[in-house]
Amino acid sequence: MGILGYYGSMIILIPAILLTFYAQMRVKTAYSKYSQVRNSVGVTGAQVAESILARNGMANMPINMIQGNLTDNYNPMNKTLNLSAGVYNSPSIAAIGIAAHECGHAIQDYTGYKLLKFRNTIVPVVNLGSTLAWPMIIIGLILGATGLQEFGVILFGLVVVFHLVTLPVEIDASKRGIALLQDYGFIANDTDNQGAKAVLGAAAMTYVAALATAMANLLRMLILTRNSRR
Repeated sequence: MGILGYYGSMIILIPAILLTFYAQMRVKTAYSKYSQVRNSVGVTGAQVAESILARNGMANMPINMIQGNLTDNYNPMNKTLNLSAGVYNSPSIAAIGIAAHECGHAIQDYTGYKLLKFRNTIVPVVNLGSTLAWPMIIIGLILGATGLQEFGVILFGLVVVFHLVTLPVEIDASKRGIALLQDYGFIANDTDNQGAKAVLGAAAMTYVAALATAMANLLRMLILTRNSRR
């Protein structure tokens, strides 16, 4: 079976690849549209972030402007909120939605949201698993080393767990973000509300696609290792 089986099993990835393409197009479309629409309050992403953080006990948290497009993130290691220039300085609907989402992560961390804490805890092991899993399985297939194959599968199983946890973490951050925008008066009409939800909903699809890809790869691994024992 060997190499032919390895490449032949890639057909399993096709649905996940198509879903990933769809998710990326959806994000691009939503962001392109609503990054050009000014929010009705006229506030920038940085102003929204500053207000939300201050009202939730994090007034001293640094809000940094970083390079890139859609590179926005909350860093739990150094407790900083990092917004891309297109979000930091922009008064668009997309900008306030993204800024609020990242604030949602900051609040998760500040309040001890358990799923976020668990995700952050397993990151080092997940990074190791994503790097070593396939090499171990391929070497195990070549050498006929069942134990090496099984260990590779276990390592990659942790990657799937990471994505399983990441999805509800991201959805929760978006729900928090939308609620905060509404509660604090940054969403003043239906266009603001629909736009922010469209951008964050599209972003959530990328995490669904990532989970689907991880699960498809795990299925490939299981099929390959099972067939190698025949």
